[in-house]
Amino acid sequence: MRITDADGLRLTAFATNTTSVPIAALELRHRQRARAEDRIRAARATGLRNLPLHDTAQNQIWLEIVQIALDLLAWMPMLALTGETRRWEPRRLRLRLFSAAAQIVTTARRRHLRFARHWPWTEVITDALARLEALPSPG
Repeated sequence: MRITDADGLRLTAFATNTTSVPIAALELRHRQRARAEDRIRAARATGLRNLPLHDTAQNQIWLEIVQIALDLLAWMPMLALTGETRRWEPRRLRLRLFSAAAQIVTTARRRHLRFARHWPWTEVITDALARLEALPSPG
């Protein structure tokens, strides 16, 4: 708890010169801006910090790849993750989920992913995969 906390709630303030707009609409606009800045930070962490190639056409392809990765990073927490894992930043997702060691195992004509049991986030990965499999197929 800090001195600026009241009954467990953090006190925040923002200043604006906008007139004749309800305070609820102003707060919504302010929170949406914060969400946009979170997306910008995620984009920089995903590969938008610099353009690694020399040709404009190659960098355009790079930007398309980064955009696909950002779309996946935006949808994955909403569809597959729960609790605290929904708020993980791209760097933490790469460290804990995307770099997990696994084997592709074929048994009874079916392919399975077998994750390392000692990996601390194996349960998070398997739960996320089960949630994605439970979604209805599009179309």
